[in-house]
Amino acid sequence: MSEPIQPTPMSIGIIGCGVISGQYLTNLPRMPGVEVLACSDIDMAKAESRATEFGVPQVLTVDELLASPDIEIVLNLTIPKAHADVSLAIIAAGKHIYNEKPLSIEIEDAALVLQAARQKGVAFGCAPDTFLGGGLQTCCKLIDDGAIGQPIAATAFMLNHGHEHWHPDPAFYYQEGGGPMFDMGPYYLTALVNLMGPIKWVSGSAGAHLAERTIESEPRRGQSVRVEVPTHVAGVLDFENGAIGTIITSFDVWASRLHRTVEIYGSEGTLAVPDPNIFGGRVEVQRGRESEWRDIPLTHPEGGRGLGVAEMAAALRDGRKSRVDAELGHHVLEAMHAIHESSTKGRHISISRMTERPAAVEPGLPEGQFEA
Repeated sequence: MSEPIQPTPMSIGIIGCGVISGQYLTNLPRMPGVEVLACSDIDMAKAESRATEFGVPQVLTVDELLASPDIEIVLNLTIPKAHADVSLAIIAAGKHIYNEKPLSIEIEDAALVLQAARQKGVAFGCAPDTFLGGGLQTCCKLIDDGAIGQPIAATAFMLNHGHEHWHPDPAFYYQEGGGPMFDMGPYYLTALVNLMGPIKWVSGSAGAHLAERTIESEPRRGQSVRVEVPTHVAGVLDFENGAIGTIITSFDVWASRLHRTVEIYGSEGTLAVPDPNIFGGRVEVQRGRESEWRDIPLTHPEGGRGLGVAEMAAALRDGRKSRVDAELGHHVLEAMHAIHESSTKGRHISISRMTERPAAVEPGLPEGQFEA
């Protein structure tokens, strides 16, 4: 049998060379159909450092990167406050864009950016892409195959005591656009939409235990950070399919057995879902009155951060809608805002920006391939 023809790689430029860029630069070289040609940052020393570390051919200013005819897709890995402005600049340059989560901080900015992308005719993808990994795709297949019957409920928990004890620059996690829901909620809500379908309305409660945090990590050890956002957020989700979900995200919990736990409850059994912040993980099922959980082997390659970029590039070549289309990120962003808004207003909040459950990836395909 002859080897499959490899697609001509689409060229990638990265804007934003902070902590998360290392994961993309580690994984993208092994993904088919993409290659990183250039990186940039407002701090060019960071861009130079990343280029040296990962062998990126070019270090460009942001303007140079956007003007380069060699760059087809731009990864926007800037901080959340900058997402909308940087995305608009990328779109204006006529480049396809893949945005780190969240899509933007404000709903109005997200709508503006999406409209600009549609008008310009460029593809717009949004993280997280962990739902394309082997763990969550295995769970998706189990649900579609009826392993637990009809899904009727779900729970999701992300509970810890914040980032100031380990992150080198944790302040933005406690500023506008931060907090546990906007930081980690995208992973959990995207996973739930992938497994359960879109969210119809939500209710929520949110608060903050501490007014200030003291940084324990270097290089800012001892500095105080003012907390501007809720740090414990609880939400109830009503899905369009009639299922009910519960999500709690917190930076106020010292210890919990529920940390990074997701479970799907069906009419015939329960599915234990791996941590939505990783690509693999342990999948377990317990049906009916069975006394033991059963480990389920992964049906898909584990993958890694960068799968979404490769999937969007494949979708562009195939002329189809991408599974990471920013419509999904927009839906998740509105749900996060709605949980906070519900807490403030004391009522259910309907989700107006709907999406489709992303198409499942066929099992048995190699990493970075999404269609047979």
